[in-house]
Amino acid sequence: MINKKNKNIQTMIGLDMVIDGSVRLKNGIIVYGQIKGSIETKGPVRLAKNAFVKGNVFGSDIRIAGVVEGDISSMGQVTLLKTCKVKGDITYKKLVVEDGAKFE
Repeated sequence: MINKKNKNIQTMIGLDMVIDGSVRLKNGIIVYGQIKGSIETKGPVRLAKNAFVKGNVFGSDIRIAGVVEGDISSMGQVTLLKTCKVKGDITYKKLVVEDGAKFE
């Protein structure tokens, strides 16, 4: 069941999935697995605690609990949760950083 917070998220990358290449879509995505390439969407992006992205992340509202090795760009809010590790530039309209988040 999809809650109100994630109503525009229609794509999920499972924990045991590894994608070699970029992912482009119109709606939101939640990632539990690995993507070795960029994520580009007009919708929200959610990266779970075990998620790993080696590439750039573009979306309307981005919440990161996993690892990103690349640039992050949002037309709205970027939220770095306490379990995240980000190495790259961050472009945002609003930035929220939880205590314990790691980024450089």
